[in-house]
Amino acid sequence: MRLFAKRKTRRVWRVTDSNDVAGAASAAPVDPRITVTSTLLADGRELIYFDDADSTLPAERAIDERVLDPRPANAEMRQDPLTGEWISIAAARQNRVFLPPADLDPLAPQRPGNPSEIPSTYDVAVFENRSPSFGPALADPNASDADALAALRQVGLERTQPSVGRCEVVCFSPEHEGSFGTQTVSRARTVIEAWAQRTAALSALPGVQQVFPFENRGEAIGVTLGHPHGQIYSYPYVTPRTERLLDSIDAYGPTLFADLLERERGGPRVVLAGEHWTAFVPFAARWPIEVHLLPHRHVPDLAETTLAERDELAGLYLRLLRGIDRLYDTPTPYIAAWHQAPVHERRSDVRLMLQLTSPRRGADKLKFLAGSEAAMGAWIGDVTPESQAEALRVAIASDTDSDSDSDSDSEGTRA
Repeated sequence: MRLFAKRKTRRVWRVTDSNDVAGAASAAPVDPRITVTSTLLADGRELIYFDDADSTLPAERAIDERVLDPRPANAEMRQDPLTGEWISIAAARQNRVFLPPADLDPLAPQRPGNPSEIPSTYDVAVFENRSPSFGPALADPNASDADALAALRQVGLERTQPSVGRCEVVCFSPEHEGSFGTQTVSRARTVIEAWAQRTAALSALPGVQQVFPFENRGEAIGVTLGHPHGQIYSYPYVTPRTERLLDSIDAYGPTLFADLLERERGGPRVVLAGEHWTAFVPFAARWPIEVHLLPHRHVPDLAETTLAERDELAGLYLRLLRGIDRLYDTPTPYIAAWHQAPVHERRSDVRLMLQLTSPRRGADKLKFLAGSEAAMGAWIGDVTPESQAEALRVAIASDTDSDSDSDSDSEGTRA
């Protein structure tokens, strides 16, 4: 098989030693108010409980006594030689649960008649996905990350690789209905702590090149479980979106994020700001609703945020999500995507960023990706970013529930 190097311009790859990554993971800030308990499910998958700072739950956790079939075979990645992108073929995902009733919710605590994935009641729970897109197999811990990345960036015909990595489910609440935006500030802070700690742990796994926490909200997005939850994907490659970002940084310079944030903070597209974070509609927004949220200092991922930054993020993020829900009379579908720097390269160039997008362009209208956008990647915006920002500012300002929740649930900040 012939392999061809993908052409890149002005790209200088700086790969971090794996020991440095493991050291950074162990040094990530940890909130002592939030209790973390790890156990195993019946088939050997890891389950981790994160208890709120003000939790009233008992310390004991029930044992998962289900009898489960072996986990599905590891997925396989195949490369598209026309783009160089890797596609994970994970056929076992076809069998996942689709919009179950409350009494069969697989993310609720186990009850008689509902042998769910989580044996005990909980505040926040994180567990390995039974039918993951990546994993559970991991790479050889002695393999070179530099060599692995170089090999993945080559292009050839009918190339395959095992889909190594790990996929986790993050349950925001034991309740059957809701989303991140319906949680209290205390609960939101616990979820953020889970994201940060899991980002650190997953980044240290052999073969993981990028970690991606996200939440899909609403059937219009394709959600198959209504239970309030998100996911974390650990990829064995640097994702195509991030590859394009790295090209832009190479073309502009390493201060791209800092310069962009400085420009936006003084402009008309800011929708929400605090001491550590600013949310704004991007200058070239693709979606009818699109917001970017950036930390004021350079932080490559959630694991490296300070406890003070996480504290403020909990309240700001809730205000943003609740404001978006106040744009219309019914809940707004969205994808909340936490873009983080690659694990082993360019961490001083790529800044942590939330990209929140919704296809909703009216009370009863959705934006569908048709020929130009879906086939050619050539986007047409339906709303000016400036008018979108103004509508969001008004909606956020009208949400008095967030103000009262923040006042009653605030824990203060720390360095």
